Amino acid sequence: MNNAEKNLFGTVAIIGIGLIGSSIARGIKKYNIANKVVGYAKTLKTRKKAMDLGYMDQVFDSASDAIQNANLVILCIPVGANRDIMIEISDNLSEGTILTDVGSVKAEVIKQLHDIVPDTVSFVPAHPIAGTEFSGPESGFAELFDNKWCVLTPYEKSRKQDIEKVKNFWERLGMNVDEMSPEYHDLVLAITSHIPHLIAYNIVGTATNLTEITRKEVTKYAAGGFRDFTRIASSDPIMWRDIFLNNQEAVLEMLDKFSDDLSSLREAIKKKDGQELQKYFTKTRDIRRKILQQESK
Repeated sequence: MNNAEKNLFGTVAIIGIGLIGSSIARGIKKYNIANKVVGYAKTLKTRKKAMDLGYMDQVFDSASDAIQNANLVILCIPVGANRDIMIEISDNLSEGTILTDVGSVKAEVIKQLHDIVPDTVSFVPAHPIAGTEFSGPESGFAELFDNKWCVLTPYEKSRKQDIEKVKNFWERLGMNVDEMSPEYHDLVLAITSHIPHLIAYNIVGTATNLTEITRKEVTKYAAGGFRDFTRIASSDPIMWRDIFLNNQEAVLEMLDKFSDDLSSLREAIKKKDGQELQKYFTKTRDIRRKILQQESK
């Protein structure tokens, strides 16, 4: 990354300073992407922590104050909170401001915000596919986005020149950028991200609903498979609640497909059909290997 590159923006305002928001702020500072980065956080504790860590020039207790004169406004809050924040800030957005977000759901967010986004503002929805199981203003780091994918889902309120500017922004943070329709994005993320998280939460729930002795044994003897797979069940519950409520159609469609495949495996186990199990496991192992090979290219 060339730190001598010209700043893309004068001021970037980040609404919500959790893992993603704080990582963006750190990246903006590290790669000199803007002259100034400001933010909004609901609690005094978060605002103070962000300022103490030094990656914000200023943090406000009002979203409307934070976005004053900002060239780029990034919504880094649970998708269920976007509409209320937009109602609060819409009248104070400067003409020509670019608005974007980082949510894991796109079609419903666009639907909720379309009538609130002023015609003088360009809304370019985005989803940086990066994260950890940690949250909070201290959890971010500039390298979070390195060589990860960011998906843009432009629509009628996305001006062409601003799509390019948002693309350039994420590339400067270290990401590869792709574009797709909001609906297709939601379908792809349902199977690659949302369903795996749902399964992880469910496995932990199943383990805790076992008898007291068995539950203690699960805790004591949990091996790599349980620990590694359920790591993502440590993610922010509010964020994931909102994702499932706002991507309902795509999640249910993928969940039905998953349930059908799981039923087939259950039937093979019930019938002691070792040939079918081995065939299925071999096929899926080979597919996963090909996916990992593609990622490494």
